[in-house]
Amino acid sequence: MRATAVVIGAGQAGLAMSWWLAKRSIDHVVLERGAIANSWKAERWDSLRLLTPNWHSRLPGYGYQGDDPDGFRTMPQTIEFIERYAEVISAPVRTRTEVTSVRRNGDGYEVVTGQGDWRCETVVIATGACNIPQVPAVAQAVPASIRMITPMQYRNPGELEDGGVLVVGASASGTQIAEEIHRSGRPVIVAVGEHVRVPRVYRGKDILWWMDAAGVLDQRYDEVDDIVRARNVPSLQLAGYADRRTVDLNSLTAIGIRLVGSLAGINQGKAQFSGSLRNMCALADLKMNRLLNAIDEWAVENGVDGEVDPPHRFEPTEVEASPPLGLDLTRGEIKTIIWATGFRPDYSWLEVPVVDSKGNIRHDGGVVEAPGMYLMGMPFLRRRKSSLIDGVGDDARDLSAHLASYLGNRSRSPQRVAQAHAR
Repeated sequence: MRATAVVIGAGQAGLAMSWWLAKRSIDHVVLERGAIANSWKAERWDSLRLLTPNWHSRLPGYGYQGDDPDGFRTMPQTIEFIERYAEVISAPVRTRTEVTSVRRNGDGYEVVTGQGDWRCETVVIATGACNIPQVPAVAQAVPASIRMITPMQYRNPGELEDGGVLVVGASASGTQIAEEIHRSGRPVIVAVGEHVRVPRVYRGKDILWWMDAAGVLDQRYDEVDDIVRARNVPSLQLAGYADRRTVDLNSLTAIGIRLVGSLAGINQGKAQFSGSLRNMCALADLKMNRLLNAIDEWAVENGVDGEVDPPHRFEPTEVEASPPLGLDLTRGEIKTIIWATGFRPDYSWLEVPVVDSKGNIRHDGGVVEAPGMYLMGMPFLRRRKSSLIDGVGDDARDLSAHLASYLGNRSRSPQRVAQAHAR
């Protein structure tokens, strides 16, 4: 089978690329290992809602059409939104078609699947950044009596053992899961590492309204000093609850969740926590206030200041005077550990030498270090919003333009012209 372009992955990134390829009259196919929006269906917990308001789900040629623009989609609603998008744009998706290999074939690529092989000139990898949970090596020292799971495996508190839970990680997933488990009646401890604190609502507007309007989310990858660092910043400490409440470390301690420093090691069943909890929290508070200062300056410069609530600041993160530096995991108080320590992509099927020693594809704003190969849907790929539903459309526009130019240059190459004349 042949196509000019093969897109791997039928989530929002792959479908946005499909829309732009069709717009540019580039024939293509979208290959999906499961069903459309497969990760949303199979790898999310029951109560999860999108962190972004409904109005913020903007895809090429499609957007929110309901009567609750400031609400937050549940997982079934998110799946329906993406499935409907694929239907509206008539995306050429082949479901249940798992890619097992991608390799060079002449001056193009061969994409091997369980449903047949494809020959193509270009490949777009849109398989996402969250394929494999990053469980630290220290997990090997956890006593066998303690159950360990990741957010990808977690569904609801009812599936957990009775007893205490240690949540390792305090970004979006860790804080939301910790709160839900605590409200189920289980004692929860959160081991806090680097995190990004932001309020859900600021000056009467959703924080993402401000970040969108002020251009924060549109910041380009070539405008930051350290793009590697920017691409590894933890997710925003946000939750999409109907009451629009802020979920941060202060809200967790207010309901009885205990905070400790990052998990530094486990020795003979005893967990050891870093003494940097206070510093981590102070740094997160400082960065949040820098963002709020930038928002306030933008509001004044753009005549919005008088139309919204006055500026205000939030209480610093509260940290107890002497947070525990250790916890005996052999005493039976902790029954479950949830490793909310992030994810990494899976490129085990990619046989083109473009993956670095850390398992990431080498690329320049989504243009991979292999001719005709592109990457979509990764954190800060081309813009700060690249990993959001709202961000994939702009990235797909840019990269599809590069792809079209690449194809045009190939067709005009002396070798191609000679081959055409020979025929």
